[in-house]
Amino acid sequence: MTKGKASTKKTGRFDRASSGLLSRWWWTVDRPLFFTLLILILCGMILVTAGSPPVAKRLGLDAFHFVYRQQGFLFIAFLVMVSVSMFEPKQVRRLSVLGLGGSLVLLCLLPLIGVENKGAIRWFPVPLLGTIQPSEFMKPFFAVVVAWVLSERFRNPEFPSYRIAIALFALFAGLLLIQPDFGMTLTLMGVFGVQMFLAGIPMLLVGGLAVLGVGLGIGAYFTMSHVRDRIDTFLNPSAENYQVQKSLQAFQSGGFFGRGPGEGVVKWSIPDSHTDFIFAVAAEEFGVLLSIAIVGLFATVVIRSFVRAGQTTDTFAMLAIAGLATQFGGQAFINMGVSLKLLPAKGMTLPFMSYGGSSLVAMAIGMGMLLALTRKRYGQLPSGRLHGYGLAG
Repeated sequence: MTKGKASTKKTGRFDRASSGLLSRWWWTVDRPLFFTLLILILCGMILVTAGSPPVAKRLGLDAFHFVYRQQGFLFIAFLVMVSVSMFEPKQVRRLSVLGLGGSLVLLCLLPLIGVENKGAIRWFPVPLLGTIQPSEFMKPFFAVVVAWVLSERFRNPEFPSYRIAIALFALFAGLLLIQPDFGMTLTLMGVFGVQMFLAGIPMLLVGGLAVLGVGLGIGAYFTMSHVRDRIDTFLNPSAENYQVQKSLQAFQSGGFFGRGPGEGVVKWSIPDSHTDFIFAVAAEEFGVLLSIAIVGLFATVVIRSFVRAGQTTDTFAMLAIAGLATQFGGQAFINMGVSLKLLPAKGMTLPFMSYGGSSLVAMAIGMGMLLALTRKRYGQLPSGRLHGYGLAG
């Protein structure tokens, strides 16, 4: 008995046998995925420190104005991500339903009380925080709710999953186009398309979605002047896009190993060096090799997530993980593609790296739900031994 008591006293707080919340989280969370996200957050802090002083100076602010604000946003984002990652799948679904409902209300109110910037109404003014962008929060909630709707078809074949999912997509895509935000609409379409494909959508509907995507693109080209201008500029080699040209100069200036932290020169002439073109700052100051490493980090999150999705026997979890990973990877791909002139210009942040409170916290919620859904799930056998179910590993 004495030996047993002594053994019990030595059991640490994070021992596998501990029933504490943090201990259960630590032994069930996908640690490679968690630490990869943590590295991205730390890289983002470094890059905002490097890329934001030129913008602050142009605006007549303290050189580290955006750095201090970003530190606060990152701290909040980290706490949010860890807290949400402790949720059970049922709680993730409930959070997403409430979050999507709230996002719907805010998106409907945008045309009435939103703030216009560069011809688009996408933000709400918020005291102390500046502005928030409802569409950023809508994206992860949309992915999870659609996953839930589509998974219900496998429990009840009579449930109209496809019709409800298509109606949700049409509703939120329409609200995005009103702003207008064509790039965000395409991102949403990508997430929706991947989830519908994995849910076993009939090939007729696959063709219909493809035609819809092409139709939206053609319609946007002829009805939205900013979309037409960006596509024409991208397709015309002689046309100049100031920020994209400066971004390419930053890559050339940095070379393989970079000019060194704080030594960037081209970044001083990039208006959005702290947000949409933070990847160019990384290339100039830390070199192409580090830029490739950043690409590798994003790829690791996406690939690891899809591997975990393939290991689950829960259709809802599989579809939600795939949707959240597609959103994360698609947003990173668009941002980096624009910086390298591989895609038409589109104002989209680089997840966890660009400056911005809305995008950071919204991405933290999304990645928190991803971590929650990729956790190992355990049940209790009558013998008292643990056995795994759901995600393997």
